[in-house]
Amino acid sequence: MGARPRRRRAPAAAAATAATTTAAAAAPGPLGALLAAALLAAAAGAQQSATVANPVSGASPDLLPHFQLEPEDVYIVKNKAVTLACRATPATQIYFKCNGEWVHQGDHITQHSTDRGTGLPVMEVHIEVTRQQVEKIFGLEEYWCQCVAWSSSGTTKSQKAFVRIAYLRKNFEQEPTAREVSIEQGIVLPCRPPEGIPPAEVEWLRNEELVDPALDANVYVTPEHSLVLRQARLADTANYTCVAKNIVARRRSASAAITVYVNGGWSTWTQWSGCSTSCGRGWQKRSRTCTNPTPLNGGAFCEGQNVQKTACTTLCPVDGAWSEWSKWSVCGAECTHWRSRECSEPAPRNGGRECHGPELDTRNCTSELCSHAAPGAEDVALYVGLVAVAVCLVLLLLVGVLVYCRKKGGLDADVADSSILTAGFQPVSIKPSKADNPSLLTIQPDLSTATMTYQGSLCPRQDGPAKLQLPNGHLLSPLGAGRHTLHHSSPAAEGADFVARLSTQSYFRSLPRGTTNMAYGTFNFLGGRLMIPNTGISLLIPPDAIPRGKIYEVYLTLHKQEEVRLPLAGCQTLLSPIVSCGPPGVLLTRPAILAMGHCVEASAENWSIRLKKQSCEGTWEDVLQLGAEPCTELYYCQLEAQACYIFTEQLGRFALVGESLSMAASKRLKLVLFAPAACPSLEYNIRVYCLSDTQDVLKEVIQLEKQLGGQLIGAPRVLHFKDSYHNLRLSIHDMPSSLWKSKLLASYQEIPFYHIWSGLQPFLHCTFTLERLSPSTCELACKIWVWQVEGDGQSFTVNFNIAKDTRFSDWLVPDSEVGAPALVGPSAFKIPFLIRQKIISSLDPPGTRGADWRTLAQKLNLDSHLSFFASKSSPTAMILNLWEARHFPNGNLSQLATAVAEVGKQDGALFAVSEAEC
Repeated sequence: MGARPRRRRAPAAAAATAATTTAAAAAPGPLGALLAAALLAAAAGAQQSATVANPVSGASPDLLPHFQLEPEDVYIVKNKAVTLACRATPATQIYFKCNGEWVHQGDHITQHSTDRGTGLPVMEVHIEVTRQQVEKIFGLEEYWCQCVAWSSSGTTKSQKAFVRIAYLRKNFEQEPTAREVSIEQGIVLPCRPPEGIPPAEVEWLRNEELVDPALDANVYVTPEHSLVLRQARLADTANYTCVAKNIVARRRSASAAITVYVNGGWSTWTQWSGCSTSCGRGWQKRSRTCTNPTPLNGGAFCEGQNVQKTACTTLCPVDGAWSEWSKWSVCGAECTHWRSRECSEPAPRNGGRECHGPELDTRNCTSELCSHAAPGAEDVALYVGLVAVAVCLVLLLLVGVLVYCRKKGGLDADVADSSILTAGFQPVSIKPSKADNPSLLTIQPDLSTATMTYQGSLCPRQDGPAKLQLPNGHLLSPLGAGRHTLHHSSPAAEGADFVARLSTQSYFRSLPRGTTNMAYGTFNFLGGRLMIPNTGISLLIPPDAIPRGKIYEVYLTLHKQEEVRLPLAGCQTLLSPIVSCGPPGVLLTRPAILAMGHCVEASAENWSIRLKKQSCEGTWEDVLQLGAEPCTELYYCQLEAQACYIFTEQLGRFALVGESLSMAASKRLKLVLFAPAACPSLEYNIRVYCLSDTQDVLKEVIQLEKQLGGQLIGAPRVLHFKDSYHNLRLSIHDMPSSLWKSKLLASYQEIPFYHIWSGLQPFLHCTFTLERLSPSTCELACKIWVWQVEGDGQSFTVNFNIAKDTRFSDWLVPDSEVGAPALVGPSAFKIPFLIRQKIISSLDPPGTRGADWRTLAQKLNLDSHLSFFASKSSPTAMILNLWEARHFPNGNLSQLATAVAEVGKQDGALFAVSEAEC
């Protein structure tokens, strides 16, 4: 069915004559001659598509037939025949001729009538043309039919009507394709419809609705059937379909998805925030949002930072203070004199408080210039003085009696907090820690011998000045078999009694009323250690930190964050637990070491980290900025990957607070999954906790889940949460739909950024509620995704039996397996006391070849703290104390022995021990 075949030319005159003779023979009798004459005339003339009149000689032209209805082009659809009609007046005969051949008279349907206006006869003829008739000449020429009408005046021919077989092929020659375009960009969707007869008409659908260019000026269709969108709009995001149709069929192209995206743009910057600190150097920031416009449909996010920070300095308020009182004035006539002072040392400035109290002080006086002096004033003053002297003597006598009674009772006069101590040391045995190296010194207690109380060195006394030479490679070898028994107080007193005694003092009113997060013990100059089990929090009291002759009852407390109000400003965040040790105000001659975990990924360019301490008045103060020169020698902090070690000579309440300096600053979050250990109903809850990565928080959650009847269903994961102001999202996937379904309405859950970043909400979690479709379903398999928008993420593959799976129960440490919370004396240290003292005395003095405490610090990777160690009276003691805090109870004493031995090799006479030194 390609190009049209050319029509054949009219036959020659001889052929036409033969044809007309044949047709005349077939025509009805009376009309035979007339028909023959008309056909001869028609064969002689040229064939035309329009009506052609052939008048008979001598006939009137007005009586020639003219057509009221001529046949028209038609299409055969499938196998349905088509009908051609013709009507003429005045006409005596009408016949069809198709492709030059007369249609048989029996195939004509003829109707006769009379024209009412003229009275002339009217004849109408119909014929049917089938698909088979047309297909017989397919490829030769087009199939056509023409109507010929006769009257007494001649013949007339109608126009030709072409009969064609209609079709529409299936495949489009060109289909539209999917595209992503930016808003306001022009779009052209091409479409070339399938080949067909008659040619197909094209229309466009947008999401199955007709696109009408007459109703939308932004849309038009080209003559080549392409759809053009002048400027893409968000509403133009849709599926577009090209539809081609004719009388045979309707074809649809594949749908083309057009996505109109919007690239994000920054809003204007906000105003700079106030300075993060009210005094000194701080930070201020301003922000902008990617909302001008907001990225849509996959558009690019804004490039650049959404937060800018800059340093700022706020003048510190200075409170006013009084100057010294002036001298008293001369006694006036009214028996008074006065003195004054000024609020000028210093004067209040920068919003500081004014001085409180009177500026002028007056009082009565007596002198010879006082005209109103009462008679006998000298006698009154004398009596008053005598009474005062008598009262003082009585008080001194009472004090002497009390002191005598205390000494007679054998109590030490320097017991700290005597109101809560009922006795001195009580004799108990101490089990020394087991050394890693069998050659190390151990002090074995012997309860069969008489006990003695240490008042000096623990070296056994011997006569003679002989020297004992220690080889360099065996510094920590045994030093004899002396047996010792140590008297000390018991740390295992009743916890409730201890807390009750502390609660009577005002500063301790905020301590917890239970002993779960608390440790306490009684210590003397031998020192000791307090630990809160399963939290990573401990307090090391080194030997000689408590003055000899004094006894301190010390406590260590972990606070719940909701119980202690820690104000945070700006971008500050809590990085550690809040820990108290005390009692505050006690005298320590050497720093104690407080160890606790933290959750910061520390780097100098991303973080400003400060140690905060709460004063007795309740205000929090910055006592140390890590990485900067310490403003006082009272505090120092060794920050490691997951723990910090705080040197402090003043006990109190501490916390580690950080302030991010860039969006690259990150905290570690511990992600933990819990679910019910038993599931009697069809509902099943999975709780995903997002915790600060410290041991104390994990311990609290485990205790909470034990109360709820929960079990751990996956190994905890660590996620790095950045200061990017983006929230944390959680979602669940890949559940077998035939066994489980999720009741979560949205595709994910979200925890706001500030809830996590502040660090003040310890137990943040989301719950995924699932439902079993059958009570017999026990196997659960799914994936849980946890990620920060545009940041780090973690996935959990959950595959376990909810009825009997206990694979992760080892993570839950029973309370009965934890160690003793308080260790007193040598049992609290890995290094034997005698060896410790010898190392200190040998390495504190500068070595001839550098064999001193500096070399030991270098070998223990502590050389970055040399300036702090050098500021103390015994640098070696500080190094050994830090080693004890870092490595108890699982430290490798052999490695320390090796390091000390290597220092000794540099000076062969370094570790010469004199027996008299003991």
